[in-house]
Amino acid sequence: MNVLLINGSPHAKGCTYTALHEVETVLNQEGIDTEIVHVGNKDIRGCIACFQCVKQHKCVIDDFVNEVTPKFRACDGIVVGSPVYFASANGTLISFLDRLFAGSAFYDLSMKVGASVVSARRGGCSATFDELNKYFTMRNMPVVSSQYWNQVHGHSAEDVKKDEEGLQIMRTLGRNMAFLIKSIDLGKKEFGLPEKEEPIRTNFIR
Repeated sequence: MNVLLINGSPHAKGCTYTALHEVETVLNQEGIDTEIVHVGNKDIRGCIACFQCVKQHKCVIDDFVNEVTPKFRACDGIVVGSPVYFASANGTLISFLDRLFAGSAFYDLSMKVGASVVSARRGGCSATFDELNKYFTMRNMPVVSSQYWNQVHGHSAEDVKKDEEGLQIMRTLGRNMAFLIKSIDLGKKEFGLPEKEEPIRTNFIR
């Protein structure tokens, strides 16, 4: 079992990484393999709506997104971490996620576990948290919760290390994620995946 953790911050070892590392430590203690991928410092453009991913099952823009896509499809869970910019996620991360999820549109992500983690000096966490969770909820992916919204506060990594509640939230998230991944794996073996209907696409302009 393995979890992919996405660092959407431009800073490799800043506040977002500190939160993700706290989750990672617990996942490892629970026997879950992990990998942190640094995305926030990459040159990643947004989706151009060319729909070539429909034919190629990968993005036509051959960059870091296509390097991570196989890891995403193979993992049992994903944690997406972002700093808060103007009550929103890092734009580079959003471009990455748009294309990652679009390029995986023809792969079944059902019961792959997802979680988001956000970091701010002060405000905008809940809006960013909601923004990131929407990627999971449209692909049949269970979203992992904690004892509070998955957020930490601080202007630096050292500040975040002093956020005792925030770090506890991250540890609880790690334990909950490990439990859910193991439970889903057991459920697949015992009961199989839930039955899926063919998607219905309704256009609202006639």
